Amino acid sequence: MDYTILMSAICAAAVIWHITATILIYEALRKRNVKVSFLFLKFLAPKYASQYKEITRKETGKTGPLFFHWILSINTALIAAILIILDRISQRYS
Repeated sequence: MDYTILMSAICAAAVIWHITATILIYEALRKRNVKVSFLFLKFLAPKYASQYKEITRKETGKTGPLFFHWILSINTALIAAILIILDRISQRYS
């Protein structure tokens, strides 16, 4: 299997995972009666993730699992995208 195709699939899966985690964080905040806006979710996602982290820490003494899903998924997508770019650059100059 071509390396770029594999990394593209990983990147796409990570983006879907990230979107899902973001929506679940939004829902968790909404159920806790925190004012959230679905319309601006794309722009306010970092704020909502931070709020979720703080609220779950106060409730349980631990950071909620959705926060870790949110962080891990976006970092996975970023690393896969960087590897795709580096692979393309190395193919171009070899």
